[in-house]
Amino acid sequence: MIEYRIDRRSGVATYLQIVQQTKQALRLGLLEPGDKLPTAREVVEATAINPNTVLKAYRELEREGLAEGRRGLGTFVRGTLGGGPADSPLRAELRSELTTWVERARTGGLERDDLSALFDSVLTELADRFTTPTSTGVTNSTGTGTTADTTTGTTTKGEHP
Repeated sequence: MIEYRIDRRSGVATYLQIVQQTKQALRLGLLEPGDKLPTAREVVEATAINPNTVLKAYRELEREGLAEGRRGLGTFVRGTLGGGPADSPLRAELRSELTTWVERARTGGLERDDLSALFDSVLTELADRFTTPTSTGVTNSTGTGTTADTTTGTTTKGEHP
């Protein structure tokens, strides 16, 4: 079962941290359709947050089709994210390489936020190279980002819904 960790200094709303951590667990294959999410009470006891915050996060996951509440039973994973099986050899190899990279960067003095910013900038920079010929967008946590239409070669920046 997933254990949520809330970073009160991150500037990210608590309910969004729960949503993001759930999505990350889905992408990594740690959660699969049919798995039960912790009850609001369990999350409150582990994180000391308001129960309504947990319920708001779970409603957002339901709205996105990733979870479903079953009266009297709890909230269960309904959808999935990510491509390919979580235990694929490629994922294992990439995880190992990324672990080595992070260890090297940390030894070199980079902080967690430095690593995150560096990774995000490279990912954003390379995102347009690996899109199919349709309009695609890369959006950051503030809702702004870059939209690239690879059919016309145009790029626009701004708000995304």
